[in-house]
Amino acid sequence: MRRPEHIDVPHRQPIDDVLTFSIIGAFFEVYNALGFGFLERIYVQALNIDRTLRAHRVAREVPVLVHYKGFDLTGQRLDMVVDETVVIETKAAYKLDRGGTGQLYNYLCAAKLQTGLLLHFGPEPQFFRVECRHPRRAASESTAL
Repeated sequence: MRRPEHIDVPHRQPIDDVLTFSIIGAFFEVYNALGFGFLERIYVQALNIDRTLRAHRVAREVPVLVHYKGFDLTGQRLDMVVDETVVIETKAAYKLDRGGTGQLYNYLCAAKLQTGLLLHFGPEPQFFRVECRHPRRAASESTAL
């Protein structure tokens, strides 16, 4: 179990940087307590408890509608959204699939949110921060070419 010895946090940070730092700390706390080998939903429940105990607003299984050329395709569920700002996608497989960050990026764009964390509860804990700088706009917000 690797845990960072020290992480520098600049004094002036956007609010989502402070929040993601806190979420990453919770990730390591949960990982150090539970280790590798549980189902993904167990880790999500533990993260949910940790975030709630620290007075964060946590929404689980958040539905997001995916659009294509002005048509609603289908709904997608996000594992967790903290403080209506950061999307958390969790994985508990032995090996992390290479498409995980791309999946999270698409979730962020569909949800019109900017910041996400992919938390991998594998044999070695890993996390990845994903940014969607230009969330996809709904067809009604799009400008015609």
